Amino acid sequence: MRPLLALLAMIALPALAEDKSGAEVYESTCKECHGDGKLNAPRLGDSKRWGGLVREGLNELVPTALRGIRQMPAKGGNPALSDLEVARGVIFMANAGGGKFSEPTPADIARWRKKADASKKK
Repeated sequence: MRPLLALLAMIALPALAEDKSGAEVYESTCKECHGDGKLNAPRLGDSKRWGGLVREGLNELVPTALRGIRQMPAKGGNPALSDLEVARGVIFMANAGGGKFSEPTPADIARWRKKADASKKK
C-alpha cells in the first residue's frame, strides 16, 4: 500500500506547484523580447511605449497576450504558462510602464480567456 501512496503523492505534486508571479513570468518568458525591444516589443519600464497600452487596459492587453499578436506568439511562446501566469506577466510589465493594475480575479481570467478564444491572432 505504501508504494501506491508514494506514487499518488508524486503525481499530485505538480498540481500543488504554485503559479509563477508576474516577475517570474517576465524573467522566464517575456524578457526574451520585452527586455531589449526585440521585434519592436515595448521594453520593460518604457513608460512612453507602455503608456498607450496601459490606457487600453487589461481587457485588451491580456487577451492579446493569450492569443498572440503580430510577431508575438500566444502566451509569449510558452504554452506551459497558465492564463493566470500570462495575466500576471502582463500586469507586471504594464505596471513597470506606469500602470496601477492589481492581481486579477478568477472572473477576470475567465473573461479574458473567452475574449482571446473569440478573436483570431492579428
